[in-house]
Amino acid sequence: MYGRKIPTLLELCVQTAIDNVRYLGDVGETDIDLLGEILPHCTADQLMHIEKSSIERDLSPVTDKLWRKFYEKHFGAESTKTLIERMNKKKVTFKWMQLYEAKQKDLKNVQEESGNKLKELYKKEQNRRQSRQIQVVTKVPPAKRPFWGGAGGSGFGNNSSNTKGRLIKKAKMEFLNSHEARTAAMKKRNLLSNQRIAPRTMMPPARFGGQSSSSSGLGKPLPRRP
Repeated sequence: MYGRKIPTLLELCVQTAIDNVRYLGDVGETDIDLLGEILPHCTADQLMHIEKSSIERDLSPVTDKLWRKFYEKHFGAESTKTLIERMNKKKVTFKWMQLYEAKQKDLKNVQEESGNKLKELYKKEQNRRQSRQIQVVTKVPPAKRPFWGGAGGSGFGNNSSNTKGRLIKKAKMEFLNSHEARTAAMKKRNLLSNQRIAPRTMMPPARFGGQSSSSSGLGKPLPRRP
C-alpha cells in the first residue's frame, strides 16, 4: 500500500514562506532558486516591498519577468508591446520594475491633473450659480412712467385717461346729486333771484305829465323843434 509522499524539510520551508509571503522583507541571503519558487506568489505591492527591503541584492534575475507580467496585467498588452518596440528602436533596456514605477507615477500625475481640472470646473460652476443668485445692482433704475401715461402715450395710457375722466365725471355727478350740493344750489338760485328783484322795488314810480320831482332831476321838458 502506497502512502502520500512525505515532503522534505526544504519543501516545508518553501510552502511556509509562500503561505506567509505578505510578511517577507529582506531576502538577500535566500537562495535564488528558492526565490524563484516563492516570489511568483507575491502581489505587485508585496513584491515591491521585498525589492525595496533587499537593498544589497539585485533580485531582477528572478523578479524582472514577474514585473513584466504585472505591467501587462495592469497597463494592458498593447501598452507593453509599444514600450518594447520603443526600447528596441532606441536600443535601450530598463528593468521592468523601473518601467512599472514610472508608469504608475505618470498615471498618478494624470489623475491628479484631471482631479485638479475637475475641481476647477466645479468651482467655476459654483461661482457661476452664485453670481446668478446674488447680483449687486450698480446702475440706477430708470424713472418709471406715470401710470396714466402722457401725450403720445400708448393705447393703454389713452384708455387709462378715459377711465380717469369717467371716474371724475361720476364723482362730480354724485356730488351734484348729494344733499349738500342741492342745498348750496338752491341758496345760490335764491340769492340771484333776490338780486334781480331788488332794483325794481327800489325804483321810484314814474309820473306822467308835468314836471317831475325836483329831487329826482328826471322828467325835464324836451326842447321843441324849430
